[in-house]
Amino acid sequence: MQLLEQAQDSVRLSVSTPEEDIRAAAAANDSLILEFEAFRDGRGFSLAAILRGQGYQGRLIAAGKVLPDQVRHLRRSGFDAVELAPGADAAPWRRMDQVFSAAYQSASGDDRLVWRQRHAASANDDAVALAARLNAQWGEADAEDLLIAVLDPALGRKAAAISSFGAEAAVLLHLISRVRPDLPVVFLETGQHFFQTLAYRRNLASRLGLTDVRDITPDAAALSTADPRSDLWRRAPDACCAVRKVQPLAQALAGFDTRITGRKRYQNPQRADLMPFEAVGGVLTVNPLAQWSVQQIEGWLRDHQLPRHPLVEQGYPSIGCWPCTRAVEPDEEARDGRWAGQEKTECGIHGRSLAPVC
Repeated sequence: MQLLEQAQDSVRLSVSTPEEDIRAAAAANDSLILEFEAFRDGRGFSLAAILRGQGYQGRLIAAGKVLPDQVRHLRRSGFDAVELAPGADAAPWRRMDQVFSAAYQSASGDDRLVWRQRHAASANDDAVALAARLNAQWGEADAEDLLIAVLDPALGRKAAAISSFGAEAAVLLHLISRVRPDLPVVFLETGQHFFQTLAYRRNLASRLGLTDVRDITPDAAALSTADPRSDLWRRAPDACCAVRKVQPLAQALAGFDTRITGRKRYQNPQRADLMPFEAVGGVLTVNPLAQWSVQQIEGWLRDHQLPRHPLVEQGYPSIGCWPCTRAVEPDEEARDGRWAGQEKTECGIHGRSLAPVC
């Protein structure tokens, strides 16, 4: 933690400033001073953690009524520096900054949280055991029966579905509409979708009677910092997916311990071993269509007269954001049009723990 006698060239705001004003200032400045009005006022810690969680990369300086005993928490909440009171001795600050090697409080950055490690390990063990039991019991069941089982209130899970409203999304959404039409369905409105996708999302949700489709958008401040010119996809596609998909989805799924996806084994080699139930970072992931074939998908769409995404007939069997999606050639796999010419094959939302387990 850097110790400053007088912070210069930074916007100074009281921690009592409304959060939206703090976020606006962060979007416009690469350095902020947050002034604590009382030693027991925790708002500054919360504001720092929120800004860091939303992707703020600028400098955060704590000022005002803060104590050396708080330096570790200041650092772990996201502060880079402390403005010392006039005449204050820096030695106690340096000493307290080196006292502890683990922490029990929530943090930004280095995340060696003792309680969270214990809780996460326990939750992951529970999820692994549950996934194994459900695979044994329901792994060969019809997709609709599988959904009924996992959404049974007796199982005690809080579930949400993730849908791209893409080329094959209508099948899973149709099944959900038959089992539980009020299930939360998360749609990541990245700001870079094809216009056809946005129209299809509205029309399909209305036709199926889905009552809780949630349009999740990237955090404005994080997007302004990470991708001010909307061209991050060109320079760093993984970072673009992180700010437009992974981070917003993580926040949207906070509190859910079960997520339902439309992934299938045939879509690409990385999904070839996909199981109907998985444990991902302590969260139960359910893939009701994992074992379905292309023919089964097409048959379901046809037999139930479900509307197709308008781009399918133009050669788009897999549809994501427009900058990273192209039509495929006749001899290509369905997802070869995604991030074509790159090693990247996934956006990242299915390989991480997206819902806090604590």
